[in-house]
Amino acid sequence: MPKRDEAPIGAPCWADLFTSDPERSRAFYSELFGWTPEEADPRFGGYFNFTKDGVRIAGAMQNDGSGQPDGWNVYLATDDAEKTVAAATANDGQVIVPPMAVGDLGTMAVVTDPGQAAIGMWQPGAHRGFGLIAEAGTPSWFELHTRDYEASVEFYRTVFRWETSVVSDAPDFRYTTLTVGEEMLAGIMDARNFLPDGVPAHWSVYYATDDADASLALVCKLGGAVVTDAEDTPYGRLATASDPTGAVFKLRQAPSAS
Repeated sequence: MPKRDEAPIGAPCWADLFTSDPERSRAFYSELFGWTPEEADPRFGGYFNFTKDGVRIAGAMQNDGSGQPDGWNVYLATDDAEKTVAAATANDGQVIVPPMAVGDLGTMAVVTDPGQAAIGMWQPGAHRGFGLIAEAGTPSWFELHTRDYEASVEFYRTVFRWETSVVSDAPDFRYTTLTVGEEMLAGIMDARNFLPDGVPAHWSVYYATDDADASLALVCKLGGAVVTDAEDTPYGRLATASDPTGAVFKLRQAPSAS
């Protein structure tokens, strides 16, 4: 099983769910991905973690009714949240949540990038982030869809110290990845030509599955919905779904080995 003790600096290290119905979300993701929800922690506003095989894999919190829709949030690893927030503001980012210690677990902050996509950061303490990756029911990929591609790529290179690799620079498909050694850990897509009006730039989480079509069928059975049907791509069989409260996530069935 792919285990990870700690994420490289700048790499996705955690994802959590903002949900208007925590109990329904607990049941949904437990059935869909085989997760086990921990008890909510009153010290942190009822925040709770999901585990898989005893390893923390994602978090969830009650939607506070401030107007933000239910959805998944992505956090990148940092070794100094204060300095990373300062770098973000110096490079056309804005602060949503300033650096905030979460007990002895770590320090979090949330900023926006130049394309106005929100991105969290996590400076780990006792909580090191998710400990499993690319196994069924665990995070498999993270992706930014933005209308401001060039500025966003430069932002993540400068602020989060990404080493990047250009996958494609064709007019109809511009894509850059975060690379650590020979491993790709996240991507940025130029989405200016296909993001619908009113849909902001955003980060998405892909969860691994052994069978994307079966997972979509289970999503519907559990009260969620299919947003985009499963489709074969060079990167696997991909699909988009929403949970019962409307939070959107993606599924990735890895390509078969040939």
